[in-house]
Amino acid sequence: MSKLLSHEHIVDVRDFGEMGNKTFALVMEFLEGEELRMVLRREKRLAPERLVRVLSQAAIGLDSAHRQKLVHRDLKPDNVFLCGTREGDVVKLLDFGSVRDNSSMAKKLTVAGTTIGSPFYMAPEQAQGLESLDARADVWALAAITYECLTGSVPFQGINGPSILLAILTQDPRPPTEAGKDGPYPIPPAIDEVMEVALAKNANIRTGSVGALADAVGMAYGLSGEHKQWAYLAQDALAEAIRAGLARAAAAPRPVSRTLDDSPRTLDDPAPAVGTVSTAPEEFIMGVPKGPPKWLVPAVVGVLAVIAGLLGAVFLMR
Repeated sequence: MSKLLSHEHIVDVRDFGEMGNKTFALVMEFLEGEELRMVLRREKRLAPERLVRVLSQAAIGLDSAHRQKLVHRDLKPDNVFLCGTREGDVVKLLDFGSVRDNSSMAKKLTVAGTTIGSPFYMAPEQAQGLESLDARADVWALAAITYECLTGSVPFQGINGPSILLAILTQDPRPPTEAGKDGPYPIPPAIDEVMEVALAKNANIRTGSVGALADAVGMAYGLSGEHKQWAYLAQDALAEAIRAGLARAAAAPRPVSRTLDDSPRTLDDPAPAVGTVSTAPEEFIMGVPKGPPKWLVPAVVGVLAVIAGLLGAVFLMR
């Protein structure tokens, strides 16, 4: 497994062996720096340029594992190690001890219906112990980490493991622009949609890869290009590019939507009248229905009326 996970952004396991007390020891490369968890405890949030650089490098390392059908399953700030350099952080992903091998020749070591990982960063399908779990579970976890770096809090909270998992399965997180509005760094509105898709409970409509997530976050900050470029751009240069990108976005004309009568309407105009075409129906949030569809109650009433009529007819015929 260590050979499969050989990558510049994954901690290098040099050797392992059995100790005298029947335990095993791993020999890994020496890393100088600190875990992302320690940074968040001290600073609460990451500056946009630091977040983009860290997220981009983490995505590169994870994509390497995902191409080999390996799913980390325990991504959390504790397992993202930051080695400081003059240009910015160099990411090393730690602890692949919970890795799931989805390759065709792999032995399935996890019993169906069990869960592995840290509750705060666990995807819905992982919380349910579904056999269909794949790399999109890591997309969810990395999105949850990103949310915490943006807002200073995890997207789903609870007092214990079961309550956290229940929140993940049944609740929607506050938009980052709302949850992090009191923070030291501005959060662009586009981030809300990025997090909504990345934290979709339905894995089929979730952001498709960790690389796509890193791209979406960088673009929300006004960057051009892709995460493979931003990962190795000096943090100071990234900060300047983000400032310029956000300034361009602020100066750009506001988007225009159109109603059924094809009349343009800016976002500052009053709410549209009945008949407006909506591209984001309120019935769906985070990729799952917000509640019963509007047609459900009339349909049930209609079916019950038909059944009552049939029973009445049968009664009269007797």
